[in-house]
Amino acid sequence: MTRVRMDLFVSLDGYTPSPEDPPGNPMGEDWGRLTEAYVATRTFREKVFGDTSRAGTTGVDDAFASAFFEGVGAEIMGAAMFGLHSFPDDPDWKGWWGDTPPFGTPVYVLTHQAPKEPIAMDGGTTFHFRAGAIEDVLAEATGAAGDLDVRIGGGYRTAQAFLRAGLVDDLHLQVAPIFLGRGNRLWDDLVGLDRTHTVTSQVAESGVIHVVARR
Repeated sequence: MTRVRMDLFVSLDGYTPSPEDPPGNPMGEDWGRLTEAYVATRTFREKVFGDTSRAGTTGVDDAFASAFFEGVGAEIMGAAMFGLHSFPDDPDWKGWWGDTPPFGTPVYVLTHQAPKEPIAMDGGTTFHFRAGAIEDVLAEATGAAGDLDVRIGGGYRTAQAFLRAGLVDDLHLQVAPIFLGRGNRLWDDLVGLDRTHTVTSQVAESGVIHVVARR
């Protein structure tokens, strides 16, 4: 049965970065600090950078990184994560991930603009642009995923919308051992989640706390 999954990075004090003006720093100044342990894993280096040398960290962080890429049949992301508003006058802009994005599935990009034609990329990724309600987009993505899961990507507003609508079955929080003191506050959107989901946690060798909430 298809489940709706979400993976988020957050600081100990409950913040995700506020993106800066694109295209210079689309993920926000603090993004590198939050994702340092994840980017260092063997799985991330292989899946995203194409590094087959088996370099990178293993252990708990790598186990969660590997799970991130498994069992996903469709992805939903916001316009900012695709970069839709970063280069509005460039008809050849195809997102931040180069010619072979790491998704390998249909990806549904949420937008308030007139939808664009689909963009087929190498490696099995096709970007579809949808301006409808998130429930309608999720229904389409679920149909495309078959027996696999639907993953909800960023940015923060997209994650917030799905969380507040109660549409996320499995939430994975990677809590970095840092205090940001700025950005978008995630904890306020999770009030009561422990009543609807079973919450477990595991501390990685890096100090990252992996919190999993499963309906």
